[in-house]
Amino acid sequence: MTGVAGLPGVTGAAGVPGETGVALVTVAHGTRHATGNEVARSLTSACGSALEARAVASYVELCEPSLASVMTGMTGPAAVVPLLLSTGYHVREDLPAAASLSLHPVALAPPLGPDPVLAVVQATRLVEAGARPGQPVVLVAAGSTDPQSDDDLEGAVAHLASVWDGPVSPAALSGRGRRPADVVRPGDAVSPYLLSPGFFARRAREEALAAGAAVVADVLGPHPALVDLVCARYQSARRQLQPLPGG
Repeated sequence: MTGVAGLPGVTGAAGVPGETGVALVTVAHGTRHATGNEVARSLTSACGSALEARAVASYVELCEPSLASVMTGMTGPAAVVPLLLSTGYHVREDLPAAASLSLHPVALAPPLGPDPVLAVVQATRLVEAGARPGQPVVLVAAGSTDPQSDDDLEGAVAHLASVWDGPVSPAALSGRGRRPADVVRPGDAVSPYLLSPGFFARRAREEALAAGAAVVADVLGPHPALVDLVCARYQSARRQLQPLPGG
């Protein structure tokens, strides 16, 4: 596919340079784990194709391109969709600051979580890993020092409990909340509330198994339901922008 001038890494859904309309720009946290960064690219590419929109994956840190660099290179309007699962400093401070660097209209969507779609994917990953209906589950999040993240974690637990036939308890790897070692009991199943492989995913698995977990599910990954969720976030953000010719 042909890159669109002025928007690093962007390709038109039909490979048409300079395609008009509102671009999809996703922003993930970023990791030194190459496979983890590929999850964001895979989701973004699939959404761009489904939406027939220009699409680029960006990152907060640890991987290029950064959201700030993408925003400074924009040649038209964009809807920015965070591939983040809760509120925190990045969502409240870093992303709006980076979005403001664009000379064109930008609509910033909320983070992906909490959302019932994520819970369905988590339940799928639990079953794939061998968890049984009724088995107690510990949802392990990356964690945040932001007090607003408490409500998001509670929401994620409630969503998973609504689709899982068994009790669900929260734990966090950093920031606020109890650690996996304090929550996981022998025989529990663990559901990492993480989008991609990387440092936190490895820690979640290691700490869960050390605490006696019988099953540790995989991360959410580039599940088709997440593609639909990102597309829905894009469409909602896009509606915040004035109708544009060709958009």
